[in-house]
Amino acid sequence: MAIADDLKKTLTDPTPLYFAAGTADLALQQAKKVPGLIEQLRIEAPARVEAVLDTDPKAVQEKAKAAQEAVTARVVEVFGAIDPKKLGETAQDLALRGVGVAAEYAVRAKETYDKVAEHGEQAVRSWRGEVADEIVDIAGAVEPEPAAAPEPAQDVPAQAGAGAEERPAAKKPAVRRNGTKKTADES
Repeated sequence: MAIADDLKKTLTDPTPLYFAAGTADLALQQAKKVPGLIEQLRIEAPARVEAVLDTDPKAVQEKAKAAQEAVTARVVEVFGAIDPKKLGETAQDLALRGVGVAAEYAVRAKETYDKVAEHGEQAVRSWRGEVADEIVDIAGAVEPEPAAAPEPAQDVPAQAGAGAEERPAAKKPAVRRNGTKKTADES
């Protein structure tokens, strides 16, 4: 039964749908920023193109060669300092650190998932207008309900006299033999 309970819980949990709604809402918010970014790029593009055209190719080649030499020297230094005996200990230490980092990222991912799902739930409520419904519910809880007025008795016969109004008698539904009530539409 545990599998059935887990399956039922999984299928009835709205969190993944809220996560999708939150993701869509956040994407929409970011998409609204695109026109401003395009306008900014349109303004900055001529200056950037001009800077690239004015760059001396030989200076770029010299900087790239210097960077390549620095990287090569650093790699040789690192590989020269490796001690084969300590390599196993270092690998084990790095693996344990990796597990710790992976666990930390899993916790962060769950927190982010929950935040986006919560944002999605709020977005869905605002899309449905439930935020307004909640305000009405809160107002109803704060304000006391008015006392209900007693209803006049319908079985009291109207007196025939001066100023008395005649009311038509309420038509009671007929009872069928199978136990269901017959409505006025079915008569």
